[in-house]
Amino acid sequence: MNTAQPHDHIVKSYDEEQQRLHNEILRMGEMSVAQLEAALDVVERRDDKAAERIIANDEAIDSLEQEISHDVMRLALRGPMASDLRVILAALRIAADIERVGDYAANVAKRSMALNMAPPIPHTNGLRALGGLAVQQLRDVLAAYRDLDVDAAQRVRARDAELDTQYTSLFRELLTYMMEDARAITPCTHLLFMAKNLERIGDHATNIAENIWFRVHGENRALPPREKRDDTNTAT
Repeated sequence: MNTAQPHDHIVKSYDEEQQRLHNEILRMGEMSVAQLEAALDVVERRDDKAAERIIANDEAIDSLEQEISHDVMRLALRGPMASDLRVILAALRIAADIERVGDYAANVAKRSMALNMAPPIPHTNGLRALGGLAVQQLRDVLAAYRDLDVDAAQRVRARDAELDTQYTSLFRELLTYMMEDARAITPCTHLLFMAKNLERIGDHATNIAENIWFRVHGENRALPPREKRDDTNTAT
């Protein structure tokens, strides 16, 4: 005989919807990582056709964010408890960060097409290294979200300074190259924009890490200040 009470069914259904939301965000995150890796690859291969596919694929990430927003609204209308509200709010914020990552990956692909109009320059290697750091940050923070591992999330947050340092180094290198050779100004300008996109992706990975903390613990006041090493505003 089934002795489950109506309340048990409601709680189970709510838990299942939360888990579905959790899985959707992970799927969206994997899509954004794949987009970023593909964008970095087309920069090296100078493949315009592949870049066009990456740009077109950004719509899939946007659509999934809309689905997640609908799921969040449905959960919110069911009168969640305070801890459930943290789950819902964190999901909404993390989905928005992942959507921006997809946008930045598409921007890198767009810039690669413009970059292909000029002869190759060696500084794309520096961009690849910076991109590798951004990819690793994303993969690690998604794993932390999957496991709700606050310690792993905070390690990602702490490593953002490393990405900032590498971005600043590449920024200065590109400026120097542009001053030495006027023919390099156009391709280096595209690389500067692409590098900034990658630096911003690191910031979004950090935002996700902070929202993992928020989901588990609530207020972020216990977090230490974020260390920022992007001093490109003072670069000369």
